Amino acid sequence: MPKRDYYDVLNVQKNASKEEIKNQYRKLALQYHPDRNKAPDAEEKFKEISEAYAILSDDQKRAQYDQFGHAGIDSRYSTEDIFRGVNFDEIFRDMGFGFGGFDSIFDSFFGGRRSRGPPRGRDIEYDLEISLEEAYAGLTTEIAVPRHERCSDCEGSGARRGTSPKKCSECGGTGQVQHVQVTGFMQFSRIEPCRKCRGQGVIIEKPCDVCHGAGIVELRRRISVKIPPGVDTGSQLVLRGEGEAPKGGGQRGDLYVTVNVKPHNIFGREEDDLVCHVDVPFSKAALGGELDVPTLDGTARISLPAGTQSGAVFRLRKKGMPRFREPGRGDELVIVRLKTPTKLTQRQREMIRELSKEGL
Repeated sequence: MPKRDYYDVLNVQKNASKEEIKNQYRKLALQYHPDRNKAPDAEEKFKEISEAYAILSDDQKRAQYDQFGHAGIDSRYSTEDIFRGVNFDEIFRDMGFGFGGFDSIFDSFFGGRRSRGPPRGRDIEYDLEISLEEAYAGLTTEIAVPRHERCSDCEGSGARRGTSPKKCSECGGTGQVQHVQVTGFMQFSRIEPCRKCRGQGVIIEKPCDVCHGAGIVELRRRISVKIPPGVDTGSQLVLRGEGEAPKGGGQRGDLYVTVNVKPHNIFGREEDDLVCHVDVPFSKAALGGELDVPTLDGTARISLPAGTQSGAVFRLRKKGMPRFREPGRGDELVIVRLKTPTKLTQRQREMIRELSKEGL
């Protein structure tokens, strides 16, 4: 079943402020929280409004959703990523529910405890500027991307060669400690990163001489990127596993390449159609004739009927941009612009005067 629009889920306008979104979520959460609502569909509704709030309360995720819809969220974030960093504690505590933050949301509704394995690396973004001709034909190019990679000297452990990290005695190697608070008949539980090991689960007594204990180093890596024909400004390509490496091993993040197509000195663009203006002398517009016009493939010839007016539009079928990741291509729209001469010979002036006497 397709997901509903997040703004519809929370019943807010697309220009709603963060405070309006928060207040509306608080209202709906009070209505559908499973501690209060025992209806069969209450839990699903609560999941739905919580996911909508997690996206719309985060500026970056909201911007991606506004631009690309659910596809932009689903292709970039796991369920865990959607809820990371959202402060549910404050909302639920104010409402009097014994319900924790992200861990409790995830544990109660999305399939049990999260994996405590190696974390996933951070996604990175790269802005690539190309010409309209390159967007038309597509290209393969190399980009230099600064990113964190696993330290080869310590193999990502952060410990000096010949030594090993030690398990943290405070958290037992989990990287987290649990705090439980009992108030009356209600119990609040929160999980925080271990302060002793800073959430790493290990203590490095002798740091690596190269990465100084970080386990990762920053390098500038050259990566080949294939740009398909038809891209436009704002088109985004995802290179899986080309993002940053996490400390301690684990899956790399992804690289998001956002394309910017430079303005062209001849052609404008309206989605998949190209637009150009062509200057035509008065005589040719009046009498008609053949006219050569530019295209991104070279030149094409159009026939001007006698009496062509300034602003007339001629359509060249399938001379526009290829459709991005779809078959077919747009058209080219040629807009006639009558050219008025600025320098005339004496004979030309006399001829024009004669024409004006005839009402032309």
